[in-house]
Amino acid sequence: MAGQGLSTDEVQGIREALAAGRKPRVVFTAAAGQMAGQLGQVVELTDPEVSEEFVVVRFGRDELPFSPTDVAIAPKGAGRRPAEPKPEPPVEAAPAEPEFVLDTPAVPAPRREEPKVAQQVEPKPARRAVKAVKPKGPAGLTVTLAYADGEWTVAAQQGAKALARPYVVKPAEALRMVALVDVPGVQEAVEQILAAERAEAEQQAEKLRAELAEIEARLAELREAR
Repeated sequence: MAGQGLSTDEVQGIREALAAGRKPRVVFTAAAGQMAGQLGQVVELTDPEVSEEFVVVRFGRDELPFSPTDVAIAPKGAGRRPAEPKPEPPVEAAPAEPEFVLDTPAVPAPRREEPKVAQQVEPKPARRAVKAVKPKGPAGLTVTLAYADGEWTVAAQQGAKALARPYVVKPAEALRMVALVDVPGVQEAVEQILAAERAEAEQQAEKLRAELAEIEARLAELREAR
């Protein structure tokens, strides 16, 4: 009886066997339809993310993709031919002694008819239509503009691979990047952040100017004291 399909461990075992140069034997399950109970060989495992039918099985002269539920590991000894018995040597018949019969009419030998062998034509298995495998497109690209601790950073990532680690950009460059997006809410948020930074910078500048003025006045007093 055909099994209930391949488990995850059996698929991994088939992948390791293919890597070692072997082609594991499988039997088609009831999910395969008319091919149930037939034997085949796994010749390749394609990408399961592209198609659920990623188990490529050689059946006769065809190599067709199937899902793991269509096949199961073939039992040991399946598909092997039984040992043919060795023919016994013919026994030579003893030569017949001559018969001395007078006036014996000759009897014609009976006509030997050759047995007719009916040729059985096995129906060819229905060829399963091969589904077109869509080519896997490139992974998505993500570009991130972030603001934290008074700095603007840009990072880029494609799929799970980081193309560019976060690096610092100037506020004016960040504003130009946001302007390309053309989203009013995002642009207003960036402008508010820049306005707050500008006000804070002006306060620090005024404070530094006042401190510098005090230092210069003190220096002038020290110079007059000489």
